[in-house]
Amino acid sequence: MQKTQELDFLESQIEGIFLLQKQEAIKLRKGSAFLRIALLKRLLDWINKNQEDIRKAVHADYRKPYPEIDVTEIFPVLIEINHAIKHLEHWMKPKKVGTPLIFLGTKAYIQYEPKGVSLILAPWNYAFNLAVGPLVSAIAAGCPAIVKPSEMTPHTSALLRRMMAEIFDTHTVAVIEGGVEVSQILLSKPFDHIFFTGSPGVGKIVMKAAAEHLTSVTLELGGKSPVLILDDADLKDTADKITATKFLNCGQTCIAPDYILIPERLKDAFVEEMKKSIEKMYGSNKNGIEGSKDYSRIVNESHFKRIQHILSDANLKGAKIEFGGNSNGQENYIEPTILSHVTWEMKVLQEEIFGPILPVVTYDNLDGAILMVNQQPKPLAFYVFSKNDEKINAIFNETSSGAALANDCAVHFLHRELPFGGVNNSGIGKSHGHFGFLAFSNEKAVLKQRVGSAAVNPLFPPFTLVKKKLVKGILKWL
Repeated sequence: MQKTQELDFLESQIEGIFLLQKQEAIKLRKGSAFLRIALLKRLLDWINKNQEDIRKAVHADYRKPYPEIDVTEIFPVLIEINHAIKHLEHWMKPKKVGTPLIFLGTKAYIQYEPKGVSLILAPWNYAFNLAVGPLVSAIAAGCPAIVKPSEMTPHTSALLRRMMAEIFDTHTVAVIEGGVEVSQILLSKPFDHIFFTGSPGVGKIVMKAAAEHLTSVTLELGGKSPVLILDDADLKDTADKITATKFLNCGQTCIAPDYILIPERLKDAFVEEMKKSIEKMYGSNKNGIEGSKDYSRIVNESHFKRIQHILSDANLKGAKIEFGGNSNGQENYIEPTILSHVTWEMKVLQEEIFGPILPVVTYDNLDGAILMVNQQPKPLAFYVFSKNDEKINAIFNETSSGAALANDCAVHFLHRELPFGGVNNSGIGKSHGHFGFLAFSNEKAVLKQRVGSAAVNPLFPPFTLVKKKLVKGILKWL
């Protein structure tokens, strides 16, 4: 009964904020670049002054190392804000278009207007970055927004609530905390745009709710991002880059390498290089990797058990642990783990792992490896390691993915001149930089016709013999 009353009260609160933002959206639609930049600068100033508080909040949620917080949570957001401030005036300018012969005498352009009140549903794995990053795009586009952070990272969620309250009025930006019930209340509202980051399964729920109001969506999802290693790859360089990105945030990264495809003859040498890389990055402490200050933890017990189940399933079905496999349930610690002898019947190759387990699959020929990639849902990212640029280009042309990287993993997330996002099962729509601005903008077609005689007037009814000949002439000319 009490919970029902609390939800009713919260729904009333959300409705009030939503209506206030509806009114504010009309004002912001007429706002200048100067106004939006001022809001972005206030956000930038708060982050710069409160970096230590951000670090403490994120670390409290799952022991993420401070330098990793700087690199993966604070740094990308600062890049996003500074990039938007620098380019916003240019982005907002109407874009002139060409004039076809039939429209001689007209003026036409594309006007970028805010979509309106937006909902940002943020995930737990990068709880600060993936809540504030999309908000930067919303503000740049002139959209008021409600931000719903994850209930799985309570310290970061509380910091986001405090942060937004200190920077913005609720009719511009508001933070609503809570679990699934709160998300359901929010999704019942007729938002103008929804930006969701999370799993494909929940993404379908969000898209279904959005369809009720024909709300546009940006879905940043995940999936299984493969790494294809060719026979000419530098195995040490490859292993170092995979280790750094796979075990970052304890493997809880949507664009982390999910599984390896490698020629059979290179498998053992690659595994040895991976072992060296892991020990070099995380195993220098006398207590081993578990004692490393540079290695995160799984976010909670539920996800710890899920990953343990994936590992147990692989073991039962014949996988071999080449490295790692140790865990500590009291700390939600899972050691970086490399598996070989894996098969497609195992959960480790069927489900997105989202943890520090790396299965290694061998192949006999390159065509067979490409076929394996193409038989899976389209990934958020696809990584190829080779010195042969011709082969890399051919592979990228034969496969489909949200992003394609050669000789590195995940770094494209920081490139603000590139769109970030998936395709089909791994996402809908793009974000970051100008692409994030466009996600929250309506590209409105504007045409201004002259008064009186115009080029299209001869096509008006009645369709006399002369006009019929004119139409036929135009069709032939086209």
